[in-house]
Amino acid sequence: MKIQISAKNYSMSDKLQTYIEKKIGKLDKYFAEDVKANIVVSKLRDVPKLEATINAKQAVFRAETANDSIYEAVDMVTDKLASQMSKLKGKLESRYKGNKALKLEFLPKHEDEITEDDMKIVRRKRLELSPMVAEEAVLQMEMLGHDFFVFLDMDTDAVSVVYKRKGNAYGILETEI
Repeated sequence: MKIQISAKNYSMSDKLQTYIEKKIGKLDKYFAEDVKANIVVSKLRDVPKLEATINAKQAVFRAETANDSIYEAVDMVTDKLASQMSKLKGKLESRYKGNKALKLEFLPKHEDEITEDDMKIVRRKRLELSPMVAEEAVLQMEMLGHDFFVFLDMDTDAVSVVYKRKGNAYGILETEI
């Protein structure tokens, strides 16, 4: 596993970097080939925050946490990532049976394993995409009382999604072709 660690507004020691590489490196056994793990250490209102994203071929695992102890935050993020992997085991086994990129036999069993019945689509909705700028899409989302809003971005001529984030902030997903 290729682990890339970066720090924002946080001075990181060699000891912490080694600890992160050791803990996140243990998740390497779940993947057949080299995958990339991006770790970002920052400060959130004087509390250390750790964000981890693992990009595999067919899946993305992401976890973040803020804790007074950065070492506990590393442990918590590692546990969250392992939990995500175990929860998705059933789904991955059924969908990616022939995929050699994931070593599914190493993923731990989870008591709430996801089955095909759990993934049943119960509603479909068609929508007409209106061209608008991101700020207008945020206003539309707020007026509807939704957590996300799909729109045609006038600046990029691509389908985009605005969504609510923690702390009264917004994010945008932009599509690429």
